[in-house]
Amino acid sequence: MPAPAGPWRPALAPALVLRHDRVRGTDLLVLPERVVVLQGHAGQVVGLCDGTRTVRGIVDELAARHPGAPVATEVPSFLDRLRQEGWLT
Repeated sequence: MPAPAGPWRPALAPALVLRHDRVRGTDLLVLPERVVVLQGHAGQVVGLCDGTRTVRGIVDELAARHPGAPVATEVPSFLDRLRQEGWLT
């Protein structure tokens, strides 16, 4: 499959759902046959993957929310790992 034109705008794959588990106090990525517990701020990152923001836009938003956090180096590689898993389009 060819790469899309322009910058990548991550979005959850159609079969996945991001949910917050109030009992555990954590975010979950619900897949057809399993559930992935998202650690730390991973749920915030995935929540920004709505298909409208570029990776740069996601990084900028998170950097504004969490000044001093290493989002510029960690978030792009995290998103790429999720894409390799097939969880982001």
